[in-house]
This record gives sequence, structure tokens and C-alpha cells, in this order.
Amino acid sequence: MLNKNKKGQIISGLVGGIAGLVILVIVSLLIVSTLSDAGLLTSGGTSDTAVDNMIINYTEGINNVSEKLPTVLLIAAVVLLFGAIVFLVQRSRSITATQGGSV
Repeated sequence: MLNKNKKGQIISGLVGGIAGLVILVIVSLLIVSTLSDAGLLTSGGTSDTAVDNMIINYTEGINNVSEKLPTVLLIAAVVLLFGAIVFLVQRSRSITATQGGSV
């Protein structure tokens, strides 16, 4: 049986991980966009093509991650739902045990 601190750590870790992933994607998109718009990565000719290919590959990678993100969020929601059910069952058992009833 998990104590309250471990339950909180699981939930906060899950939420923190998802929030960190979203922030990381946003920041990385801003960095690539800023460097591309400022022309810091280009010097003309073939390097322009290389930068364009890098940006295309990066956005394709982000698209792949964003396609999988709903699945990750669904799994996280199911885990949180099961956690809530387990918590409610344990809570009801403790209440009925203190009142002398049976489940």
C-alpha cells in the first residue's frame, strides 16, 4: 500500500513530465525559428539548403511527437483514473472499518 507522499510524487511527476515536454517543444521551436529568421545559420548557397532541410526534418520530428502525444496523455489519464479509484476504495474501506460496517 502506498503512503500519501508516494501517491503525490507519482501524480506530480506525471504532470511535471508532461508540462516539461510541452515547454521543451515550444522553446526548441522558438530557438529554431529565431535562428532561421535571423539568418545566423546561413551563409548562402548549399548551407541555405542544409538549414532548410534541418528545419523540415525538425518540424517532421515535432509532427511525429505531436501524433503520439494524445496516446501519452490518454495513458496518463488512465493511470490517474486508476489512482483515483484505488484511493476511493481505500478511503471507503477505512471509513467502514472505523464505523464497524462491511464492504
